[in-house]
Amino acid sequence: FLAVAAARAQVQQEPFAETTEGSSITINCSHPNIKTSDWIYWYRQLPGRGPELLASTVKGSRDLPDKAGQLWVSAERRWSRLCLSGPRRGDAAVYYCALGD
Repeated sequence: FLAVAAARAQVQQEPFAETTEGSSITINCSHPNIKTSDWIYWYRQLPGRGPELLASTVKGSRDLPDKAGQLWVSAERRWSRLCLSGPRRGDAAVYYCALGD
């Protein structure tokens, strides 16, 4: 079961973020009530497509496979951030964080 922001209000994200092509961007997500068993998931949804899983973790950081970026989680797991180091036009999308068992 996944809890996206609108479903149970377990995560809070910035409503909008932008950068120029090739310039790094960080997208933050707050999840102050995270449970011990919860995984942290990051998705993106390109226009006209379904959500695509970018990365998931319980704690620590993860490189994004096939992407120039990283998922980073704070030590107490109350927030996470998705860092894209060289986004291109094709990376313009809606980015979601979610919690799940």
